[in-house]
Formats: sequence, structure tokens, C-alpha cells
Amino acid sequence: MSKYRENAAAIRALVRPGEVHKDLYIDDELFELEMEQLFVNAWIYVGHASQVPQPGDYFTTTVGTEPVVMVRHSDQSVRVLVNRCPHKGVKVAGGACGNTGKFFRCPYHAWTFKTDGALLSLPLRKGYEDTGFEDCEAKSGMATAGAVHVYRDFVFCRLATEGISFEDYFGGSLSTIDNMVDRSPEGRLEVAGGVLRYMHQCNWKMLVDNQTDTCHPMVAHESSAGTAVAVWNRAPEGTPKPMAVEQFAPFMSPYEFFEKMGIRVWDNGHGHTGVSDSIHAAYSPVPGYWEQMVAAYGEDRAQAIMGDVRHNTVYFPNIMVKGPIQTLRIFKPMAADRTLVESWTFRLVGAPDELLARTCMYNRLINAPTSVVGHDDLEMYERAQQALHAKGRDWINVARLAEANEADTPEAVVNGTSERQMRNQFRAWVRFMTPEVHA
Repeated sequence: MSKYRENAAAIRALVRPGEVHKDLYIDDELFELEMEQLFVNAWIYVGHASQVPQPGDYFTTTVGTEPVVMVRHSDQSVRVLVNRCPHKGVKVAGGACGNTGKFFRCPYHAWTFKTDGALLSLPLRKGYEDTGFEDCEAKSGMATAGAVHVYRDFVFCRLATEGISFEDYFGGSLSTIDNMVDRSPEGRLEVAGGVLRYMHQCNWKMLVDNQTDTCHPMVAHESSAGTAVAVWNRAPEGTPKPMAVEQFAPFMSPYEFFEKMGIRVWDNGHGHTGVSDSIHAAYSPVPGYWEQMVAAYGEDRAQAIMGDVRHNTVYFPNIMVKGPIQTLRIFKPMAADRTLVESWTFRLVGAPDELLARTCMYNRLINAPTSVVGHDDLEMYERAQQALHAKGRDWINVARLAEANEADTPEAVVNGTSERQMRNQFRAWVRFMTPEVHA
């Protein structure tokens, strides 16, 4: 018997002002509804335009569990198509990326489609005469995302044909993307350094929650970052500080540091840590970079760009962006208890190569399948995923520094150890999971 399908009241009851029910993380039916409601009606990150620079270039990925292909069309626009042949349902683009030329060709029966999804040709077309083919669904070609928006080369789509606009969905949160792009003297980014992928045996929301959880680093990462700092402290006086130590050490900052750095929340589940300070604020300067930025923007503007050192920005539902270190992580839902994590790095076009080297080192040390820090988090996620099935306690507490009526103020800056951003995400989760109630 269904607990949640067609039962908006039951879904709303899962989120209280300072608590969420454990079913959000372990229930298979809720996961299916997330794919049907949340990941269809929200704006989801697809990829970066630099991944498809030429007409015919394509990149395959998923939106929720929906297979899609991002492709550069002949008119230079970026399109997002559902990666499914309307004939027998085969994935049309089978590889991770490539160039398809002027059209896609299904590998099963050789139906072909323009790079905007329109049906181009099919073998033995006469066999479809007088069959009603001209009026059937297959005649329309590959399905397309309901809406696509490219913002400073970051490609987002909304699968639903109608719904909230891109601008209304993201609002002021786009300032994080602006800052990351503006860190390039030329105002451009390129995907570089490859992608790191590994599977987590946990619910996707655990990873999203963790991005603005500032009360765990000095605890969970003591065994990794703490050890690195301890080893460094034994180094002979005058030893040059390695880049890796610069990146490890801030994870061991005390609670007071995280309290003071602040958290900003925006409507629709977006928010970021690191309002006034962050773990990325004290990296060594890269020779020549400041001079390039001043030449490009002027001293005041360059200072404003480089002085904005946001830590983790969550773009709800499932990406996190680190502007100062030029990384982006995607939390791809696979099942209620399985999430594929992708960690991407970007080159600041026109900036010194040392910045990309630092970005790639950070990604390897923190986010890779072989990382030392990321596995601290992974162990916590997997312990939680297993233990949430235990009886006796059904609710998860997210009440730290909760304030009365905070839902009435969707944009705010608060104490850096507040769990307000988590509560913000759960309020957005309810809205998108019960659209008929909030229309």
C-alpha cells in the first residue's frame, strides 16, 4: 500500500520546523517521487558549455535518473535532449562524450535525429505510410527538456514544460557563479583536469546536508586533516609550507572560526557557508595573478572579487560550488541508498597555471575515490544510512540555532554553525514534492 503517492499531507508531515523524518533518506517510494516531482520541476545543472565547444559536440549525463544529452546545435545554441530513441527506447548517444556530426543516429534501427532532437530520417519510410505515423509521438523525434538556460556557460534545464523561471528559482544565489567566473582575468571558465567519480552507499540528501554542516570538520576530519597538521607541526623550522598542508589545515579550525564566518540562505533551498571568511581565504598568493586581475578589472573590483571567499554554495537540489577553488560537485541520485558523486574542476582562462594545479590538488586530496578527507564523510554517511533503519527514533534533528518564523524571511545571513540552510533545503523539498498545494 502506498504511503506517500497521492498523499501530499503525508509528505508535508515529514518536515517539521526543527526535524525531518528518517523516511526522507531511506524510503524507496519517496525516492521515486523525488525523481518525478523535484528533479522534474526544479532547475538542474547539466554541464558546462566548454564541454561542447563545437557544433555536434555532445556530453551525456542524467537529470535525476533521466538520461539526457547536452549537445551544441548547428546554430551554436546548447540543447538538452532526453537520451532515448522514440522508436524502441534505445539510448541514442552511448558514449560519455564526443562529436556526432550533424545528426544523431540510433545504433539499433538507424533512425536519425538533428541535434535539436527533430526526426531527420528513418529506413524504409514507405512502410509507415497510412499507419498514422505522421500523428504519432515518434514523429516528433527525441524529447527535449522543457526549458534550458545557459548562465555564464553553466547549463541548467527544467524537464517540466511549465514551471518556475530560471531567474525566480536562483535569484541572488547566482552571485556565487558570477564570482567564480569573474576570478578569470578574461571572465571565462573551462572544464579542465578531468572528473573524479565514486559511488556512495547513501542517500543523495546526506551529501547536500553536509555541505553546510560546519560542526563536523574538526571532529570527523581529525583523523585525516588533523594527522596532516600534526605531521607538519613536526617539520624543521624554515621548511616551506606545502600546498597540501594549506588545504588540509583549515579543516581543523575551531568552532569559533566557523561561527564567525557565517551562512547565507536564499529562497528555494540555496545557500552558502563562508560569508565573511572561509577555509579558502588564506592560500598563498600566486605570482602574477593579482596583477592580471587589476589589469582586467581595476584594483577595487579585483579586490572585491578575490575578497569574496565563499566556502560551499549549495544550489538545491544537488550541486555544490566552491568559487575560490573552482570546483563543482554533483550528487547524482541512483537509488534511495546510492549516490554517484562527480567532482569537476575548472580552469580560470587567462590565469596562471598554478591556480589550476591548486584546484586539481584540492580535488584529489578532498574529493577523489583515493582522497584522505572525503572518506571521513563517506563513513559517516554510510553509518547513518544503515542506522536510520533502526527502530525507536524516527526523527532527525536540524534545529541548531533555529528562529521562530524564519521561513518568512527566505534570505538571511546567520551564525556560521546554524543549521538554517538545511532547514531551508527541506522547506524547498516540501514545495517541490507537493506542487499542487503550493501552486
